[in-house]
Amino acid sequence: MRLALTQFTTLDGVSQGPGASDEDTSGGFTGGGWFVPHIDGVFVRRASEWLGLADGLLFGRRTYEAFARDRPAITDPDDPFAERMNTLPKFVVSSTLTEGGWNPTTVLRGDPVRAVAGLKERPGRELQIHGSARLGDALLAAGLVDTLPPVVAPTVLRSGRRLLSGPGDSSGLRLVAHEATPNGLLLLEYAAQGRAPHADYARVSDFV
Repeated sequence: MRLALTQFTTLDGVSQGPGASDEDTSGGFTGGGWFVPHIDGVFVRRASEWLGLADGLLFGRRTYEAFARDRPAITDPDDPFAERMNTLPKFVVSSTLTEGGWNPTTVLRGDPVRAVAGLKERPGRELQIHGSARLGDALLAAGLVDTLPPVVAPTVLRSGRRLLSGPGDSSGLRLVAHEATPNGLLLLEYAAQGRAPHADYARVSDFV
């Protein structure tokens, strides 16, 4: 399986608490719910298409517990995500959980890089990271992420936990697809390509 890092982010790189004011208030964050005003039908259709590629979902403990609390309670038959997320195999990286109540769930203990590398060797299409930015950041730095489809909201918060800010090697990316929704969300898809390239600027004729 290839590993996909799906994230919502502001223009200044904040990924904390996109869905509700009380979703994640750690560190005193009070700006939650910044993504919701920009959701539209195009985004919902694309997100449903992305989820349709998943043969498994990967979470860190904090995001897993939030999803496990909220998702099983969604019974709206028109919700395009609930039933699929509830039935897909789920994997949670945790040193404290012994089992997960959002079945089917497998708890991955020990070194997350080694554990996820093992999952990637299994047959299938995509193992998708939803939320869990710190886990996704660590796996990107370790070279395990294959594709990044971030969704950028037209918002600048100037506070909150940033996406992809942890230690590790740089990452080179290649833009594969892009689309703007009517409400201003940028739907991007990047393929990971090893370390980021660098060069010195010489003259403009080198680029034309």
